[in-house]
Amino acid sequence: MAIQPIDKFCQTLNPTVKSALALASIGSTEAREKCLAAAYPESGKTENLRELANGIKSVGLAAELERATAALESHGVKVLFASDAEEARKMILDICRQKNAKNIVKIKSMTTEEIELNPYLGKHGIDAVETDLGELIIQIDNERPSHIVKPAIHRRRDDIAASFEKHGIAPYDEEPTHITLNARKHLRKKYFAADLVISGANYVLAEEGAIVLATNEGNSRFSMAGAKTHIAIAGFEKIIPSARELSVFLNLLGRSATGQNSTVYTDFVAGPGSSKNSPKEMYLIFLDNGRSRILKSEFSGILKCMRCGACMNRCPVFRLVGGHAYRAVYPGPLGIVLSPLLAGDNIEKYADLPKACTLCGKCADVCPAKIPIPDLVLKMRDMVKSKRLKVPNDVGFKAWAVLASSPRLWRIAVPFNKIANFLPKSLMKIGPAGRWLKARTLPKLKGGQFRKWMKKNG
Repeated sequence: MAIQPIDKFCQTLNPTVKSALALASIGSTEAREKCLAAAYPESGKTENLRELANGIKSVGLAAELERATAALESHGVKVLFASDAEEARKMILDICRQKNAKNIVKIKSMTTEEIELNPYLGKHGIDAVETDLGELIIQIDNERPSHIVKPAIHRRRDDIAASFEKHGIAPYDEEPTHITLNARKHLRKKYFAADLVISGANYVLAEEGAIVLATNEGNSRFSMAGAKTHIAIAGFEKIIPSARELSVFLNLLGRSATGQNSTVYTDFVAGPGSSKNSPKEMYLIFLDNGRSRILKSEFSGILKCMRCGACMNRCPVFRLVGGHAYRAVYPGPLGIVLSPLLAGDNIEKYADLPKACTLCGKCADVCPAKIPIPDLVLKMRDMVKSKRLKVPNDVGFKAWAVLASSPRLWRIAVPFNKIANFLPKSLMKIGPAGRWLKARTLPKLKGGQFRKWMKKNG
């Protein structure tokens, strides 16, 4: 199947959805700035925290992984290691079959999206229900998340209500409070029937041997209350030394993601529980899936990501095209760097993503882990170029570069741009320029007037 370039989504995205997407992204960014300013009015305090977060994630992961494994196993957690997505999926399926689990509830996890777990389990007759409201909304319509924190950011309340009615969850009602209550009623039945719960992990504490789950809806606690078995899956980059360092990340995560001082629920899970309202068995799968390769490369900094989505909220390209345009699990500035790296030998599939960036630097300004994303985007562009990867609908700018870098040629050429005003409209619809102009109106080109004025009055 031909790859659709990211610019095609500029014209296909519903204008109403595009507007809602931009407003939601702008609102999240403004909430972040207000929240951080109120919490840390002292000059430089936020920057100090960001630098500290970056430094903590620079510790040797190999040693921390060994320490975390020992601590987790001492608490009764069965620690497994998956080299790639296929191995991780098979591990989870095997556990489900061993426990004869047919009904599964899931706590929001981008790692399970990364390994495409839900479709895989579905093919093997296992129903895995998302319990995060946004994830539930897109799951029932067989969509992918369009944002790593707000997966249904592209959906309007009227079509959510229509989906709930279509799938028998509730009668049509687009009042936001009622949508939430209807989802709650629907999920309560799933919690009670669950045999097994699957989660990700925001952090893994090496010293304490525990995973940390940061949620806002309480669904993590409901999910773990009824299930007998808990499977957590996390990339090994989620390991941090101890709970002491966790305070740095929790001070930044909620504020960067949703403009909250803290996520509503922060759960520490240190092994299977002893009470009747908790899983009796717990597994933690550490996923590689290309991370070892990334860690050894010049792109290792991208593994410091907190998965807060702040870079997406601030990105002018993401606001225009939405997360689905990136065609990968991780969209936005994060996805531009991470998606091609995770693709491994299939990197050409995402060869156009590095060009979906204006290099404005706003993503780096808001990143709580202080990842220099624009620098990594430039490195990714260089890698795509060095590998001579085919980029869909790529436009060569060599002639433009020669023209723009020569003052003499530029002065000669500028007066002739008026010719574009007389070109047939049919000609302007051809190729990449045509797609671009479908969503924009090109102003009349005048050209040369400033230089004439400068020569006369300068």
